[in-house]
Amino acid sequence: MEKARDGDAKRRRSLPLLNPNWAQLQAKLKTRRSSHRSGCTLLQPHQNIQGTALGKRKQRPEDDEESHTPSATLAPTSSDCSVTDTVAMDCEMVGVSSQGTKSALGRVTLVNAWGNVIYDEYVRPIERVVDFRSEISGIRPHNLRKAKDFWTVQKHVADLMKGRILVGHALHNDLKALLLSHPKKDTRDTSEYMPFKRDGRKSALRDLASLYLGVTIQEREHCPVEDAQAAMAIYQKHKKEWERSIKQQMRSKRKTRKKKKQSKPMDNEVLRRDHVTIVSDTQKFD
Repeated sequence: MEKARDGDAKRRRSLPLLNPNWAQLQAKLKTRRSSHRSGCTLLQPHQNIQGTALGKRKQRPEDDEESHTPSATLAPTSSDCSVTDTVAMDCEMVGVSSQGTKSALGRVTLVNAWGNVIYDEYVRPIERVVDFRSEISGIRPHNLRKAKDFWTVQKHVADLMKGRILVGHALHNDLKALLLSHPKKDTRDTSEYMPFKRDGRKSALRDLASLYLGVTIQEREHCPVEDAQAAMAIYQKHKKEWERSIKQQMRSKRKTRKKKKQSKPMDNEVLRRDHVTIVSDTQKFD
């Protein structure tokens, strides 16, 4: 018995010691694997590792850059995944028609006011896909094999948009691909908002994200989750002044309509008087 115990003790001593951070590294790898299931990197809050041997690496340049990645700013601000009164949408397109130059919906994502995904679907276009535009869209043939048909996705998106404020970037392109429309008064387009324009020209979403959020997006393939989160974050940051400008625009439009209505009866009265004058002059000649 004693010899057996001595043998076990020797075997244990001969085994290499496991890194104390192995469990932590495994957990981190699991998180990364799960984040790639949707076809792009889902944004998670940046975690600063302290109290371990790895904590010394936080002063290194590469880790310093990591603290400024989109995940630090664009991560959902709440765990609430409900459909809020404000939603942000982003779509990715594929190429159809004989040359693949015509755009068709390939994927659509909607996030709520907190940045949580409430809808994310690959879409099987009505026409045959000629160009998947994978380098930009991130969409590949296997993504569309079991994708939902266009009309099913269109109905779901229309239901989610109805009666809500819709946020996005260049939304006219997304709505055109969906064959949908949305009231202008309920649309918040970061490409159309005047304070975001430079010399009257529209800015790209990646430029707005860099300028107003301090994050980098769209470096390689575009991720609709990330783009929708970025648009929502930009809107939320400027919501107060944006909504104030919308109210002012609506007020001025109401005033203009009111003036037009008031001027119409006067114009009719002038026309009536002119008509009476012409008739009376005609009668004199008779």
